[in-house]
Amino acid sequence: MVRYIDIHPVDPQQRTVDQAVEVLRGGGLIAYPTDSGYALGAQIGNADALQRIRSIRELDDKHHFTLVCRDFAQLGHFVNVANTVFRAVKAATPGPYTFILPGTREVPRRLLQAKKKTVGVRIPDHKVALALVEALGEPLLSSTLILPGETTPMTEAWQIGEAIGDQIDAIVDSGDEVIGEPTTVVDLSSGYAEVIRVGAGDPTPFE
Repeated sequence: MVRYIDIHPVDPQQRTVDQAVEVLRGGGLIAYPTDSGYALGAQIGNADALQRIRSIRELDDKHHFTLVCRDFAQLGHFVNVANTVFRAVKAATPGPYTFILPGTREVPRRLLQAKKKTVGVRIPDHKVALALVEALGEPLLSSTLILPGETTPMTEAWQIGEAIGDQIDAIVDSGDEVIGEPTTVVDLSSGYAEVIRVGAGDPTPFE
């Protein structure tokens, strides 16, 4: 039976945030709200959760997983941001963008895209997501909760429970209206911007 954890969308209560983090630290996989729909989240080193995400979403080894960070300083610890793209990334965060960048040694090899050694990073503009990352003390290994055959992220906690409740450990319900539009994905791994997917974030600064 999946566990539901209610966290206030404007003023996240530390007690309930800590409950969700306890699930993560215990090796659990959670669904949690962001500014671009729900995402699946786990600790960076959780190999079992990584495989569970692959199974739920039917992902191949070309997929870029995302590290959800609390701020730009933390983001810079896990990816190499070239001087040529630094200002553009900083100006677009926090917000509904995912940036593909070369990973540092801090990123487990299994999280890196096999050929390019890159990983996705983002800083969401969502108080609950940021509260979780802050309390965890490290980025959240994440993947947007888009089920196979669908094109948009899931947005309702109860629907997630019905669809995949037997495959995850907890669902964070912030009670607010979650926008079901995926992030805009920008590949900056070559030192210039290439928009891979147009989503909630305005792609114009990167075109």
